[in-house]
Amino acid sequence: MMGKEFAGALARFPHLTDLEVRPELVAICGRRLQPEVERWFRSIAPGIELATRDYREILARSDIEAVYIAVPHDLHAELYTAAIRSGKHVLGEKPFGIDAEANAAIRAAAAERPELVVRCASQFMYLPGAQRVARMLEAGAFGRIIEADLGFLHCSDLNPAKPINWKRRAETNGAYGVLGDLGMHTLPLPLRAGWRPLNVRALLSDIVTRRPNEEGTLQRCDTWDNATLLCEAVAPADAQAPAHPPEHGAEPAAGYAGQDEGAVQRFPLTIRAHRIAPGELNSWYIKVLGTRASAAFSTKEINRLWTLDYEPGGEQAWRRLDLGYESCFPAVSASSFEFGFSDALLQMWGAYFEEVVRGGVPRERFAGCFTPEETAVGHALFSAALRSQREGRVVPV
Repeated sequence: MMGKEFAGALARFPHLTDLEVRPELVAICGRRLQPEVERWFRSIAPGIELATRDYREILARSDIEAVYIAVPHDLHAELYTAAIRSGKHVLGEKPFGIDAEANAAIRAAAAERPELVVRCASQFMYLPGAQRVARMLEAGAFGRIIEADLGFLHCSDLNPAKPINWKRRAETNGAYGVLGDLGMHTLPLPLRAGWRPLNVRALLSDIVTRRPNEEGTLQRCDTWDNATLLCEAVAPADAQAPAHPPEHGAEPAAGYAGQDEGAVQRFPLTIRAHRIAPGELNSWYIKVLGTRASAAFSTKEINRLWTLDYEPGGEQAWRRLDLGYESCFPAVSASSFEFGFSDALLQMWGAYFEEVVRGGVPRERFAGCFTPEETAVGHALFSAALRSQREGRVVPV
């Protein structure tokens, strides 16, 4: 599915108007690549020279500069590290390793080849509403953060007859369950803003414990369906937030101040990753409450942003703002047109290929793709969440 989305985004790449790069899809690989699937890809990308079931054939090609890897989580460490060591730029799907150990192995390989642009795919930061919230964070418009809530919600797994797949098996999906799949998508924007979770009390749910396989036989689902993480987080109080959060385990750096100079600004941060969320088709959302302003955005109303600007003693009223085609990278679409999921993917790919051309340097803080170092914070949080669930208590991150 994501391979086809990628090919479709490349086919639309000329839609972006101010990039100095034009990627060309020249090779595809799938373990069970079927003739009809290959034909579809060739219809989208006539320049394909190689179609294979062995990824090593692609990595052996010196004329291939970058690879996109969308495989089950248990294959991340093997394929990502092999691609990096073959000298390829890499954009890989989340969670960037099935667990913290695999993530560390990928990051170690990337550190050996600093000239390569290695990033994790996550498109939701490029939605116009998310970009508006990002600009408010960058400008310090919220004042002191009171509370924040982020989430990614699905509903399709509410159907107990939905067949089991690799995401419902810990062997291939990992112990994180839904956190490794949906949870990582909640983190790029807050981590890029400089927020860092200090501790977590996790509430994890295994709701549908058995699903039918292709033959109709019930199989054990041993991954978490829903996860709610209640965190205490720290955020920079000034408008010039660090581009990346502090290293895991480090003390908050200078600039992580609260209302009073030198004080640490702490606030409740709730993260929800639910595969079983009745009525939510595929909803990503963020809500930030602050002492000077608040904002709320959800893909359920993908072109709408709610804001509340507050003056001391003044009226408190939410304002609805309809957004047009507002993007990091200009496109041929008029600003009055509405933005969609495929547009967010295209923006992410524009961001990635621009970083390749610019040596890994994004044009803006919130235009850069999710880094391996940022995924490490996610793995630290999710590992702590598993421990919190086991022990029934708040756990440091």
